[in-house]
Amino acid sequence: MRILVVEDDRLLNNTLCYNLDAAGYVVDSALTKSAASNFLTKQDYDLIVLDVNLPDGNGFDFCGEVKERRSDTAVIFLTANDMESDMLKGYELGAEDYVTKPFPMSVFQKKLSVVLGWLAKQSGGDCYEDGALSINFSEMTASLSGKPLVFTPLEYRMLKILTKNPQIVLTRQMLLEKLWDADGNFVDEHALTAAISRVRNKIETEGRQYIKTVYGMGYMWIGGTLK
Repeated sequence: MRILVVEDDRLLNNTLCYNLDAAGYVVDSALTKSAASNFLTKQDYDLIVLDVNLPDGNGFDFCGEVKERRSDTAVIFLTANDMESDMLKGYELGAEDYVTKPFPMSVFQKKLSVVLGWLAKQSGGDCYEDGALSINFSEMTASLSGKPLVFTPLEYRMLKILTKNPQIVLTRQMLLEKLWDADGNFVDEHALTAAISRVRNKIETEGRQYIKTVYGMGYMWIGGTLK
């Protein structure tokens, strides 16, 4: 598992790298956007821990570069700005999570474990197939009517939860806890709404509905029902 830490606060950068290295991950460190971009030209990363405000650029822009190169690279944003609009922008770019500074290392490690746990425990033969939509969760590949689809790791996790529980209403709180290990207060509910919307835009075509909103409760996977 290779991780890139992009954070201009040298002390925080060193602390994050120390903890990740101690946990057994291969870690590279960058203090600027340009240094991070140089790393990106040399190798791919499974996860990037990314500061939003960098001295020579914007973390959101760098996230776009990352996703263009390899869409399944997971991103966790770090920022001192807790504005809801910025948090939503991060999630809409496909980030897995968003951590507001200052934060206890235990909180960061908890969020990190959710993302890395998903990336590490892929198992063969773990697929969804209905004749139109095909998803291979172990390889993180998907297609709709033969055309390739691109999902973020977060979206794969959400699709796996939904497809493994067909015709069952999954409450918003349940999904938040399973997707982000929210513990009730770490994640804004708008992040879930944005993620559901992104997935719907990718798979609900040709008159088919896959995700049903159960108002006041949550969502249900209905498996390509004709509208």
